[in-house]
Amino acid sequence: MTKVYLSLGSNMGNRQDYLKKAVESLDRLLETEVKAVSSYYETAAWGLTDQADFLNLALALDTQLPAESLLSACQAIEKDLDRVRHEHWGPRTVDIDILLYGQEIWGTEHLKVPHPLMTQRAFVLVPLLEIAENLVEPQTGQAYKKYLSQIDTSDVRKLEQVD
Repeated sequence: MTKVYLSLGSNMGNRQDYLKKAVESLDRLLETEVKAVSSYYETAAWGLTDQADFLNLALALDTQLPAESLLSACQAIEKDLDRVRHEHWGPRTVDIDILLYGQEIWGTEHLKVPHPLMTQRAFVLVPLLEIAENLVEPQTGQAYKKYLSQIDTSDVRKLEQVD
């Protein structure tokens, strides 16, 4: 089994419901088991900022699926949950990003691991480090905590209870 870390986000409709359904769908994948799910975090949109705030979480799973198959499964879950890709970084019902696939370092046109922008995104690192506080970047061996200390986290709000 390979340990994989994902980032999930939603900023349309019932955000919590979309994220719950995505986590449930991931746990139902063949040869895959969700091992940990972070708290919910509310954050301002990143990239294309003129849109509703996101609800984000991170999760860890163990899988025997190859990375490209897992990516296809994640995209199918997004589609099942009404994700429509209109514009890059635009609003979405659910977004599932593969952050880390074991300790692997590689990339294709459709998938790069580690995710190339994860060290710049507080909305990724804060929930990720909640479930894996000692995680290190596979290429450099640097703790992700160090990356987090170098970026602004003031817009990342942990939600104790979600409507």
